[in-house]
Amino acid sequence: MIKYKRILLKLSGEALAGENKNGIDPKIVDEICLRIKKLVDKKVQVGIVVGGGNFWRGRSAENMEKTTADYIGMLATAMNGLAVHDALEKIGVKAKVESAINIDGVIDEVNVIKTEEYLNNGEVVIFVCGTGHPFFTTDTAAILRAIEIKADVILLGKSIDGVYSADPKVDKNAIKYDEITFDEVLEKNLKVVDLTATALCKEHDIPILLFGICKPDNILKAALGEKVGTLVKKGQ
Repeated sequence: MIKYKRILLKLSGEALAGENKNGIDPKIVDEICLRIKKLVDKKVQVGIVVGGGNFWRGRSAENMEKTTADYIGMLATAMNGLAVHDALEKIGVKAKVESAINIDGVIDEVNVIKTEEYLNNGEVVIFVCGTGHPFFTTDTAAILRAIEIKADVILLGKSIDGVYSADPKVDKNAIKYDEITFDEVLEKNLKVVDLTATALCKEHDIPILLFGICKPDNILKAALGEKVGTLVKKGQ
């Protein structure tokens, strides 16, 4: 039984690159899109926010003005969004790409009314170009889009399989949490999403389910409410 009727799926750019770490791995994209199709077939309404780290890490770009670097990063997410759109359409899933900045003739701008119409018609909506403003991450964009579409949950596909007490790659004694509250995330300074995104989720009471995207089946398991990853939610 599906637990969530409307989801916001956040895909990092690295997730689309697979083991290559850079660029787009068509096989990985196809595998992810096949799982999304299963959700759509089960009448789950799906919004997607894509990152751009497989093409551009603007914050680490040296000798470049940060605003310029961030806009380059936004364009990187547009490339990823178009790739996901193409892969979905090829397997019979209707999808739309909406951008936070004007890319006239290529991608329509975000329109909340049209977005709602698309979702209700069973189309997947892919949001690109972050918030449209520099100095905000695509994690923040994911939370904003989740609020706009009134998503039941944010599914956060990462290279790590959950939230840990420390970096498991560095600390072998790091503990993985099955559930944790936003307050605990803030108190322990755990790197789930950035502070702005965490505060927004807490304020609007939208849970985050963080899971490892290296196993694409986790997307379906997460939507079904199966035990996977870490659920971050508002405390009592």
